[in-house]
Amino acid sequence: MSVKTNATNPYLHALIKLLLKASRENKAKIWRAVAELLQRPKRKRIAVNVGKIDKVVKEGEVIVVPGKVLGAGEIKKKVIVAAWRFSVTAKEKIEKAGGKAISIPELIDMNPKGSNVRIIV
Repeated sequence: MSVKTNATNPYLHALIKLLLKASRENKAKIWRAVAELLQRPKRKRIAVNVGKIDKVVKEGEVIVVPGKVLGAGEIKKKVIVAAWRFSVTAKEKIEKAGGKAISIPELIDMNPKGSNVRIIV
């Protein structure tokens, strides 16, 4: 008997469809790349700590995390972070630093072409 390894969350499936549609309509390869990263099996899903985000981004950047953002570490830079999910502490730390924690669909609405957006894994 085979074991199902792909995502079973209906909200995740809807997000992946939205990303693929946005990629086609806006000719933006970034959304297809994010969708492919979100389609990974659960054991290969991405989790990024706010401490890593603080190390690798510059002030004022817009980033997308195709997975979950966790609250370990400190963040001092004012950045916009879009992700599939946020832990409560991660969201608090990002907003306390003056940044924004938004969902991926909100980022697509703000920036349909995906220009000047970095993927952090």
